[in-house]
Amino acid sequence: MIADKREFSRGALLMAIFVAVLILMFIPLFNGKNALEYSDDLYNSISKQSAYYIPDTKEKVVAMESQRVTMNLEVDEDRAAETAGLFRTAGAVVTTAGATLTVEGDLKSILLNCLEDAEAMFRNNGQALESKYGYDARPALYNWWAACKAMEKDLSRQKLFKAAKIVDTVNKKAVEPSYNYFGIEPQKLTERLGIVIFSLVFYVIYTLWYGFGIMFLLEGWGMRLEH
Repeated sequence: MIADKREFSRGALLMAIFVAVLILMFIPLFNGKNALEYSDDLYNSISKQSAYYIPDTKEKVVAMESQRVTMNLEVDEDRAAETAGLFRTAGAVVTTAGATLTVEGDLKSILLNCLEDAEAMFRNNGQALESKYGYDARPALYNWWAACKAMEKDLSRQKLFKAAKIVDTVNKKAVEPSYNYFGIEPQKLTERLGIVIFSLVFYVIYTLWYGFGIMFLLEGWGMRLEH
């Protein structure tokens, strides 16, 4: 039984408009993308430049002394041959036995090669990796990510903690952002300030709109919040 028809009608109107806008948000009105996809692309493009840690990471690698290491790396057996190619390109000697790679080489050269690939991917130059390794760029960078995880684990096992730490830094500050942001064109916040402010204001108003709609519906039914 509706206790207050006026309040209930107000709530029903607000909720109807809320649902109508929600439906519009899922229609591809923005160059074939819906509002959520467009917004996601917008904020990814703005945040990309702030995730560009490669120059700082490269400085740390360049500053480290050359260190010849021997590592036994456990990788995906299906990707072992591809992963071995990453290290060979850096001048390392690699032998494979199933899912295990034995890598002997200069850690500094290996990491600089990894950073070179991460830089190309961050700049959306996947062709550089495809020409270098002979297969798609994203799987190549994924192989670097998995290889870095395996290197960090094995170097820690050997108690080469300083080396393991810098490998982890390269992975988190270079490889991961490059993989995640590949294909996204960076934009400055100042260039899209208007749409960013609009989206934030819209989000606040839309959320409050929903809240008031629910409140008026419940009050129309006769429900009251008592102290």
